[in-house]
Amino acid sequence: MRKEFLPFSTPAIGDDEINEVVDSLRSGWITTGPKVKRFEEEFKAYVGSPFAVPLSSATAGLHLTLLALKIEPGDEIITTPMTFASTVSMIILCGGVPVLVDIEPGTLNIDVQKIREKITPRTKAIIPVHFAGQSCDMDPLFALAKEFNLTIIEDAAHAAGTEYKGEKIGSFNSISIFSFHPNKNITTGEGGMVCTRDESLAEEISLLKFHGMSREAWKRFAATGTPNYDIMLPGFKYNMMDIQAAIGIHQLPRLDGFIERRTAIADFYNEALADVAELALPRYATYDQRHAWHLYTPLVRIEMLAIDRDQFMAELKKLNIGSGLHYKAIHHHAWYRENLPQVEGSLPNADYASDRILSLPLFPKMTDEDARDVVGAVKEVIVKHRK
Repeated sequence: MRKEFLPFSTPAIGDDEINEVVDSLRSGWITTGPKVKRFEEEFKAYVGSPFAVPLSSATAGLHLTLLALKIEPGDEIITTPMTFASTVSMIILCGGVPVLVDIEPGTLNIDVQKIREKITPRTKAIIPVHFAGQSCDMDPLFALAKEFNLTIIEDAAHAAGTEYKGEKIGSFNSISIFSFHPNKNITTGEGGMVCTRDESLAEEISLLKFHGMSREAWKRFAATGTPNYDIMLPGFKYNMMDIQAAIGIHQLPRLDGFIERRTAIADFYNEALADVAELALPRYATYDQRHAWHLYTPLVRIEMLAIDRDQFMAELKKLNIGSGLHYKAIHHHAWYRENLPQVEGSLPNADYASDRILSLPLFPKMTDEDARDVVGAVKEVIVKHRK
């Protein structure tokens, strides 16, 4: 057994990030300022998007995007049940109705082939989630959007650096919303970014993010600015701070290296665990894509063991191996069980995954020895509790 606990994830923060944060603190400019603008410009250049709006979180991005799209009470938005609560919560809090579509067994992405049957005259948008960093199949999604005049809102919280057919997520004619939470592929502590080709949409989200002030309102305290301002519409306070962007501008150049290391660990897991019948391992999609490997999420075939998934995670912890739960399907949570009763039994793939999924440790600072310890612990738990 390992002597020290291995967490399922930890951010890779270096001296450059630390020094940049210290520089922000010493400068006196710690809230939204020039470093946020720099991060915005560099991120949109990286993904290939003409417009980007930095925010306090990806949840804020989902909220403001739905508001900017004028979602009205009763409007239906199709999404996946295998996602964090914010994807569905923001639909509901904006007055919309979430319509859940089952997932593919191997990738755990939304099953695009099952979306058409859920489209009604009330459908306004589709929110695919690029699960664990692997792109959904976007071509048929865009075809559906064109046929039914729908908006595609990509929940790209897992997908910084993900590519689909040679193009980065964030570059398409859709709206892409990224997360920079500490367990994501790059971090700003907390933070998010909305990328779009629609300039008017970007402008409205920018107004909504900071009390309805103009996009460059932060400059009013700079030497070249003016303290006067006007409110263009009622807004929120969802702005990113320079302290956050100070981390992001040094994380971004390291992203491709982070993904390379994550991929090496994931490929090692796939090879080392390939002969373990009690696990269903993540599968690569058949279409051309670049997996960012935000998460490594095998399914534990609990029917072959004397313990359930939660007990499996507890056994790993006893061996000093951390794990995560990404995710319990949204309709398995108490509020949604009560308020979306019509989905019970209609999402068999999501139901199966929800009871069996866990996230094994996966982060760039992991060593090869760490990865071998994970595999050893997983096999030890399975041998001990095999039926």
